[in-house]
Amino acid sequence: MRILLVEDTEDVAEAVVAAFARHGHAIDHAADCAAAEDALAVQDYDLVILDLMLPDGSGLDTLRALRAARRTTPVLVLTARLDVDDRVAALDNGADDYLMKPFDLRELEARARALIRRQGDERSGVIEYGNLTLDAAGRTAAVDGQPLALTRREFGLLEALLVNRGRVMSKERLFDRLFSFDETEVGINAVELYIARLRRKLAASQVSIRTLRGLGYQIEKHG
Repeated sequence: MRILLVEDTEDVAEAVVAAFARHGHAIDHAADCAAAEDALAVQDYDLVILDLMLPDGSGLDTLRALRAARRTTPVLVLTARLDVDDRVAALDNGADDYLMKPFDLRELEARARALIRRQGDERSGVIEYGNLTLDAAGRTAAVDGQPLALTRREFGLLEALLVNRGRVMSKERLFDRLFSFDETEVGINAVELYIARLRRKLAASQVSIRTLRGLGYQIEKHG
């Protein structure tokens, strides 16, 4: 997933970024509404995690602007407010879910996965394709029941290809799913490296990654 976290509390932001990055997701952090709007202007996200109380305004303003632009990106609101009216206002303005502070990181991750699943077809969080199985919650993949030893980036790449199976994924789009703005030392050709590594690990499976020159990559099954 490519995630935007809009959160001004530094220790909370650091913990959330570390948790999602550890699982191979690319996550950008914005500390206020202005930074969030700048990020949303140049990048499409799979999920926005949005605090309501920000230094330069309300997260609701960012949410309204996102929906006014007819962007359907799932939004998970974080709130320390106990008032039911505040939570109702967030949902009525286009939020897909909310989580009260303080929260457990495991619940945040689970809610994030659930929102992403709603955008696709895998309600269970498990994708089966040929003899390949991928469990998004458990961060595991297996061929004929035998676990694949994947790095977090390789897992993220495989997940992106499987979720979009039937579609061609450009190198640029895959790069966006794997790396955040902060990872400036990484070039786009890193995608080719991870594709090559993943191909080797899928060699014994009924799944392969096809290169369409000038277009990108597509996962397909055979056998």
